[in-house]
Amino acid sequence: MFKGWHFDRSVILLCVRWYLAYNLSLRNLEEMMAERGISVDHATVHRWTVHYAPLLLEQFNQRKRPVTGRWHVDERYIKVRGQWRYLYRAIDSNGDTVEFWFSERRNLATAKRFLRKALKRHGRPERVVIDGSQTNREAILSCDTTDRLQDQSGRQLKPIRIRQSQYLNNRIEQDHRAVKRRVRPMLGFKSSDSARAILGSIELIHMMRKQQAKYARNPQLSLAEQFHLLAA
Repeated sequence: MFKGWHFDRSVILLCVRWYLAYNLSLRNLEEMMAERGISVDHATVHRWTVHYAPLLLEQFNQRKRPVTGRWHVDERYIKVRGQWRYLYRAIDSNGDTVEFWFSERRNLATAKRFLRKALKRHGRPERVVIDGSQTNREAILSCDTTDRLQDQSGRQLKPIRIRQSQYLNNRIEQDHRAVKRRVRPMLGFKSSDSARAILGSIELIHMMRKQQAKYARNPQLSLAEQFHLLAA
């Protein structure tokens, strides 16, 4: 995974983890590495993050614990090159992250694509809580109908229950804050590709802190140790 880079694996992992986990700018990291006698350009740290973050997320998803059957679904705004884009997110009744999806558009097709991804990875939920969005409601009904029609198990699948209430969805509104806190100092993304990679890795750190990996049951396992296990 780390072949071809001038820098040692430990330096790359340290810079990527610090950038994703803490409110540091790329130039902050450049200065911090210089204090340790390591000369690394801030643009290089950015390239490392965009390159390695999706690979680490893929490793994490292979170790991710199952989620509950009660989901909360919502989306939040993300600015890319001065324009608003959208991050669709879902968490379960325990507050664990179910799925997320970055999109340049906010419409029925995008909502359905996000839900199909969540259903494929985690199976059917019993209940989904949403706010007043009719688009998300239509997406759930459509995906649920398609899923039941395509089911070949012979079981009679119950329809997914939809609870639509702004106040019941406060749980995911609170969970958005972890992503918002890290994105705010970045002052917007320069491209959709980098936004997609970095937002995915911010979600990765958030899931690690919630101990959603199967190996994270040990309370003595630090964030740094979890991070390095993914790159082993």
